[in-house]
Amino acid sequence: MSNRFGCQNMVDPIIRVLIKHPKDAYQNQAKVNEQSPQLHYFGIPDYEKALSDYEKLVGFLESSGVEIHFLPADDTTSLDSVYTHDPCVVSNGGVILCTMGKDARVPESKTMEAYFESIGVPILGRIESPGTLEGGDVVWIDERTVAIGEGYRSNAEGIRQFKNLLGDHVDDVISVPLPHWTGPADCLHLMSNISPIDHVLYLVYSRLLPVPFRQYLIDRGIKLIEVPDEEYDSMGCNVLAVAPRKVIMIDGNPITKQRLEFEGVDVHTYDGSEISIKGAGGPTCLTRPFLRSTQ
Repeated sequence: MSNRFGCQNMVDPIIRVLIKHPKDAYQNQAKVNEQSPQLHYFGIPDYEKALSDYEKLVGFLESSGVEIHFLPADDTTSLDSVYTHDPCVVSNGGVILCTMGKDARVPESKTMEAYFESIGVPILGRIESPGTLEGGDVVWIDERTVAIGEGYRSNAEGIRQFKNLLGDHVDDVISVPLPHWTGPADCLHLMSNISPIDHVLYLVYSRLLPVPFRQYLIDRGIKLIEVPDEEYDSMGCNVLAVAPRKVIMIDGNPITKQRLEFEGVDVHTYDGSEISIKGAGGPTCLTRPFLRSTQ
């Protein structure tokens, strides 16, 4: 069982990942044109460019030895289904299906449930309404400690249910209050402001972190790399660790990239203009690791 799933950390080498190609999430330019405004996108993605840009991300994962699983097309889901990180959380006990805080994304967890069951990964449980929880709010500090952003996407009831479902698989569940920022229509997750790079090295945007939580990380001996203000909107803080100090991030964040490299991080980039910036989903959002090595 342990070699099929288990992901209670965010930096050890990714062994298996679930992603959804834009050819299956977007399907065609007409669907993109129709849904982008409804989903509050910052612009209308170019379908053909999205396909080619996504291939660079896939190629990087393949070159890193990751076993890639593709979520199939489904007419019940929207463009947002390209962001596979959010509809579930993978614990060492199985998959916890989320009830999304964004109504248009609610059907996505059903498609994930069917896929995981088809490959023999068990479903541990589901967050039930009125609870809401999204994967982007879940940050594993270590195998036994998890922080959850409490805001417009994940609420107190969702966090309570999540803790109950995890049971003995975790020691501490930390609720981290999120700011209003730009309001409920936008997507502000805890992972909008923090990306683990190694067990004791995190990339952060401290302006949007609560002081007690930021101090908690420092007290644990975690070194914080700061994302500059001018690279926050270009998603400089959304960085995926495929292994300790080996990451992929969006092009166009040179200061953040330099700060990471100064700490010995191997940084790879891709053009996120269509698949990331317009839909507010970086490389972390585009991937749902469901097995990481802990050896």
